[in-house]
Amino acid sequence: MSSKVETQRRRNPRGEGGRLREDIVAGAAALLDQTGESGAVTLRAIARSVGIAAPSIYRHFDSHAAIMFAVVEKAFSELESELRSAVVHAGEKPRDQLLATCRAYLRFAAEHPGPYRAMFGGVWIPELDETITEQALRELGATAMGLLQTILQRCVETGVSTSQNSEADAVALWLGLHGIAHQRSSTRIFPGPEGIENRMITALAHLD
Repeated sequence: MSSKVETQRRRNPRGEGGRLREDIVAGAAALLDQTGESGAVTLRAIARSVGIAAPSIYRHFDSHAAIMFAVVEKAFSELESELRSAVVHAGEKPRDQLLATCRAYLRFAAEHPGPYRAMFGGVWIPELDETITEQALRELGATAMGLLQTILQRCVETGVSTSQNSEADAVALWLGLHGIAHQRSSTRIFPGPEGIENRMITALAHLD
């Protein structure tokens, strides 16, 4: 039996096409993590990593952009899951929850630099069409942002934050986190003293 036959993926049973779709997205995300370049996430490369014929991808995605958008959707979903898990494990104190959420955000970015950069246009900027709309892009990070704002508001309500506008300060806090995450994913040389993230979080969240 040839190696080509040995490495060919088995056909999914009837009704499991969704599983193949997930495998395609996971394969594309893995390629992005390995290379850090959206250009390396080609249909041929994805097909090779998943073990299928390239034309099979068109049953689930009609373009490279559709695959990349699915990768970004998956990354945002995983980020949200990581943030929620951090809140659960942080205990009942809002301050601890906020700090844990921010650290989980930075950890996610460090562990998934390729997908993270794609999430915010660092390695992939989508062209808007009927499927990838501006509204669809805005909705990607809305839940994670809402979680950050909710926890910050809890800090205000329990007196550990002096924020006068938790919505605006949550955005400012995210921008600060994203700045650190982006720099760390883009360069080995990062300015600032050790523990700069804690100083930034405390200042932007107006923590006492």
